[in-house]
Amino acid sequence: MLGIAGTANAQPIPPDPGVTTTQEQNNPNFGPTQPTAPDEPVPPATDGPPGAAITINGADGRPSTAVTTLVGITLLSVAPALLLMMTSFTKIFVVLAMARNAIGLPNVPPNQVLAGLALFLTFFIMGPVLTEINNIGVQPYLNGELDFTGAMEAGSKPLQTFMGAHTRQEDIALMTRAAGQENPKDLASVPLTTLIPAFMISELRAAFIIGFVIFIPFLIIDIVASSVLMSMGMMMLPPVMVSLPFKILLFVLVDGWGLVITSLIKSYQGG
Repeated sequence: MLGIAGTANAQPIPPDPGVTTTQEQNNPNFGPTQPTAPDEPVPPATDGPPGAAITINGADGRPSTAVTTLVGITLLSVAPALLLMMTSFTKIFVVLAMARNAIGLPNVPPNQVLAGLALFLTFFIMGPVLTEINNIGVQPYLNGELDFTGAMEAGSKPLQTFMGAHTRQEDIALMTRAAGQENPKDLASVPLTTLIPAFMISELRAAFIIGFVIFIPFLIIDIVASSVLMSMGMMMLPPVMVSLPFKILLFVLVDGWGLVITSLIKSYQGG
């Protein structure tokens, strides 16, 4: 009886602090489990080699936003070259610069002012052409009616017509012979690689002719001023200092800027 009572009143043995146990070890049902097989890989949605998919057209058949952005960035990168080669900008800027030099003010107005004036005059002159390009090329492409190649062909026709109307036949023949090609039957059969340089040559020729006409009255003023100074024995005084105020006065009295700009605009309107 004493032995049984002593066993019943005995305190439980505390666990050894140096030994750690887990809930799994205390669980009588703990034991090794069978490993589970991994999931099967999901097959690709479309057949073919792996790679990145680029969507050219949107859901409604129109060009996607990425393609439209890419085309816009490309046009912005080549816009300066197109502005110089295929519009009236070159002729206008050269004429304005020659008018400035004829007066005797090589830096007034500055080049930035002349370039800005030439740019807006170019937009004014090229407005109908740009509108036609937008109507028959850009908008049909954005609406999904034309692909990129068709839009380029349709949009280049108004520009080709504009350049052909202001290009001399002699310059077209010159570039055709330089390229070793046969003479084109009509303007539509002239390739752009021949028409663009011929157009630039014609524009520079016309700009120099206008500049020559502008130089004549100011040259006469310089000659008169030089003759007067020579007759007075004032050979040490530069004639430019005497003639410059009279040239500026003449240019203002005859409304020189208005005459030059009006002549440039009418040269593209056939007036």
